Amino acid sequence: MTIKETGFQGLVEIFPRVFEDDRGFFFEVYNKQVFKEHGINYDFVQDNQSFSQKGVIRGLHMQLPPFAQAKFVKVITGKVMDVVVDMRPESDTYGKIYYCTLDSKLNNSLIIPEGFAHGFVALEDSVFSYKCSNLYNKDSETGILYNDETLNIDWGIENPIVSEKDLQLPTFKEFVARNETVH
Repeated sequence: MTIKETGFQGLVEIFPRVFEDDRGFFFEVYNKQVFKEHGINYDFVQDNQSFSQKGVIRGLHMQLPPFAQAKFVKVITGKVMDVVVDMRPESDTYGKIYYCTLDSKLNNSLIIPEGFAHGFVALEDSVFSYKCSNLYNKDSETGILYNDETLNIDWGIENPIVSEKDLQLPTFKEFVARNETVH
């Protein structure tokens, strides 16, 4: 597998080596030894999966300490544009956005460290899978409003489908004012 650095500390995109023949294909999604060699040392303790129709935006979500989560995300079927925002005040990339396309035809994935807000838009009907390094805790969940003016994220679609819960998330400025530390 190929581990691609993104310019954000700890945020890496992973491209597996896919073996194809007339029966189908095979690839490694996770290899603890290879990950460790690249400084990826998370103990993933919870797996989640969602289905999103084309045009759905989920996010931007994150969990605060002590229940912060690193995530290992990929698309099982379909294609999404994945968006992460570095919310670690001590980071050189604080407040910066990273975009990538996760595609079931590429089988690529993304490791998202603790301290990032995460979201995606379904470019096709998609099944999305994510492993988390900490168990879900409702009291620690938070995030940033998907259409925040400060971040000005280009989701690439008009008239997105967004949950009522996600529409209630704070703006970037409100989040910063409420949370002195995320990591």
